[in-house]
Amino acid sequence: MSASSGSDVAGEAALWAALAGPEATRAREALFALYAGFARSIARRHFRERTHGDLEFADLEQFAYAGLLEAFDRFDPALGTPFRAFAAHRISGSVRDGMAHASEIREQISWRQRLRRERLKSLSAARETPADTGEAMHMLAEIAVGLALGFMLEDMGHVPQDGGKGGPQPAPNAYDSLAWKEIVAHLAEEVAGLPERERTILHRHYALDMTFDQLAEFLRVSKGRISQLHRVALALLRKRLAKHGHFKLDG
Repeated sequence: MSASSGSDVAGEAALWAALAGPEATRAREALFALYAGFARSIARRHFRERTHGDLEFADLEQFAYAGLLEAFDRFDPALGTPFRAFAAHRISGSVRDGMAHASEIREQISWRQRLRRERLKSLSAARETPADTGEAMHMLAEIAVGLALGFMLEDMGHVPQDGGKGGPQPAPNAYDSLAWKEIVAHLAEEVAGLPERERTILHRHYALDMTFDQLAEFLRVSKGRISQLHRVALALLRKRLAKHGHFKLDG
């Protein structure tokens, strides 16, 4: 071992020792600078081996850095294991987990966008081009109200099909108020009072995230028919809510 490499080893050992003392922040920064390139090389290997092109190298690089930082926290130099050997599988695991999680999120976002596009298309279907601005604004308002109802149903997370005997669940956090609970309760009651087929479509689409294609297969009707029934279900729901004065839907 050369004098230079011996000095490097001693210097790194001092950094590991410093992690437990008042100079921990400085030591951590120095160790990160020392091993960042090692983490990037692992990220680069995963980037070359990836099977999907929906992630950039910078994303994998950040996952690798997260694994490196975790390795710093878990490493015990007293055990005599070289840090690179100790950290390699943690960094690699962090990259793999990050890739899987990011892909899952992208898939969920894509799925949600698909569902909402179907809703918008359903609400816009069978509408003639408005003859004037007033009619156009009215049509847009109708669509907006339908989408708003859809978001409410989606946020409920569960649309009861048994008459609401179990009681509606309150929306979390910012919506956890008496007014919101009352709206959700009335919404659940009105959904439970819809005809069975319309109620089933709302439940399976909004609570179970079934697409119109899946609903068509489930109910053995065409996708166009599902779109029509979805539009009718929301229109009925809106009328029932307005009739009983539970929620003001008109401007």
